[in-house]
Parts: sequence; C-alpha cells; structure tokens
Amino acid sequence: MFGMSIKRKQERRPSMRLRLFCALGSIAAILLLSSVISILEYRRMSSYVSELIASDIRSINISKKIADLTQEYNHQMLAVVVQNDITIMPDFNVGYFVALSDSLRNTCSSQRALPIVDTLVASFDAFMVTSLKFDQIFLADNVDTGEWFFGTLQPRYVKLRHDIGALNEVIYEELRNDSEDFDAGFYRSIIPGAVSVGAGLMLVFLLFYFILTDYVNPIYRMSDGIDRYRSAGSRHNYTFDGDDQLANINSGLSELIEENIELKKRVRAMREDREKTSASEEKTDTMA
Repeated sequence: MFGMSIKRKQERRPSMRLRLFCALGSIAAILLLSSVISILEYRRMSSYVSELIASDIRSINISKKIADLTQEYNHQMLAVVVQNDITIMPDFNVGYFVALSDSLRNTCSSQRALPIVDTLVASFDAFMVTSLKFDQIFLADNVDTGEWFFGTLQPRYVKLRHDIGALNEVIYEELRNDSEDFDAGFYRSIIPGAVSVGAGLMLVFLLFYFILTDYVNPIYRMSDGIDRYRSAGSRHNYTFDGDDQLANINSGLSELIEENIELKKRVRAMREDREKTSASEEKTDTMA
C-alpha cells in the first residue's frame, strides 16, 4: 500500500491549479488583447479624423479671412468711387493676400475641394490684378470710374465671393463626412471590445461548466460516499475520468473506506472468536 502511494505521487498529473490558471488566463488574455486592439484602433482613427477635421477648420478660417479682407477692401474702393477722393484709397498688401492664398492651397487636404481652391485662387488673382489698376482708372480722364468699378471690378469680386462660398460649402460637407467617419470609426473600434466581452462571457460559462462537472460534482459524490459509509458502511465505488489531484483524493478515499471496512470485518471476526472462546471456557468450567 505504501509503495502504491509513492508510485501515485510520482506520476505526473495536470495540476488543478494549472487548469484553473490556464482557463482564467485565457479569458484575461482575450480581454486584454481585445482592449489593446480597441485602444489602438480608436487612437488611429481619432488621430486620422482629427487631422482631417483640423485641416478643414483651418481652410474655413483662411477662406473666411480672405472673404473679410476682400470685402473690406472692396468697400473702401467703393467709398473712393462714391466720395471721388483718391486720398482715402486703401493700401493693398499684395504679399499678405498671396500668402493667404498659398496657405489655403497647402492647408486644404480634400481631393474634392482642391479644384475649387484652384478656382478660388484664380478668381482672387483676377480680382487682385484688376484692383491694382484702380489708381490708373481713377486718374484717367477718358474712363468713368464708377462704370469701371461696377462693370469690371465688381463681377470679379462677385465671382470671388461665389468661389469662396462654394469652397466653404464643400469644406463643411467634408467636415460633416469626417465627423460621421469619426463616429463610425468609434463604433468600429469598440467592436473588438464587444466581441471580447461576448467571448469572455462564453468562456466564463464554459469555465463554470468545467468546474461544475470536473470538480464540484465529484466533491459532492465523494461527500455522499462518506455519508453512505458512515450511515450504512457502504463502499465508495465512485470513479470519474481524470488523473489530477481530485482523482487522487477520490482514489485514496476509496482505499481508506475499503481498508476501514476490512478492518471492521476483522475486528468483528476477532470479537466473535473471542466471544466464542469465552463461551467455551465458561461451558468447560461449568461442566467441571
């Protein structure tokens, strides 16, 4: 018996601790991996869409600045025409306006808006070049300044305003699309998390079933076997698949109960032999 016990201890069995660790570790690994994927996907989408939204906002601000400056400059030239006073003619900072147009072209990242930006820059150049002739037209004796202003300069200004409005409309639409893409990307980024939660719940139920069938039920059966042995002296004949520590306990319990039953039989037999011997001696003494 002692040799069998040593042999059983020397056998390599999957540890209950190792099984539970692997089961819980797999759930933790799935949840951790899905969380990392969700975070990386959200950061990637957030960074990409944020850059697009920031570019759209910068384009809107630059186009608004161009619209405000050209409107103010146009109103000042109109004041010169109305008051017929060249001394109030505003200074036209050509370099600043060119820098704004170049900045608008470089800032705009939408492929759909780039042709409109080129059209706007061309309209702006046409308005700028035409407005630079204002001094010559005003000082010329054979040209009506008002007629030139409303017939030549204003159509270019109206075209510029129209192109600015068209660009803003496209940028606002792109901004709305980028916002929708951001929302869609956000939901896409949480899909791995939702899948991992579902997989984690499924693994939890599987783990619960595994613990219930492989550990809880055998422990209940062993407890019932002990109760039957205590109440009726029955043998513990329960066996289950497996060769881990719980199976070792069940096997040892069966052996202990079997040994106790055999021991009780021997004790009972010895007691009966002793009683028979005592009875025989008493009978012999009585006869003597």
